[in-house]
Amino acid sequence: QVQLVESGGGLVQPGGSLSLSCTNVGSSFSIYTRGWYRQAPGEQRELVATITTGGSANYADSVKGRFTISRDNAKNTVYLQMNSLKIEDTAVYYCHYKSFSGGDYWGPGTQVTVSS
Repeated sequence: QVQLVESGGGLVQPGGSLSLSCTNVGSSFSIYTRGWYRQAPGEQRELVATITTGGSANYADSVKGRFTISRDNAKNTVYLQMNSLKIEDTAVYYCHYKSFSGGDYWGPGTQVTVSS
């Protein structure tokens, strides 16, 4: 019943910015963390950032200082602001929600391409 939908992916030039959003459009559930992962061609899926309902955030070293994760608890939405984008940020970005009971929920992914 849980369905996560991402939006905001697309093409952006190096140094540019892009914002991603992910909303649960299905049934509500008790959220432990919300986060973003990404997977580039030929690479493993990696953690980008996570955030708790209280706002405690963690970031991968590769995006610290450039990306900001935030959330709107009332809207069941997680947001990723990406600034100073680099070519190596190109990947499919996946939304991830984790429930207090240990359940994992994934969005279908959205393509982010950083290219001139």
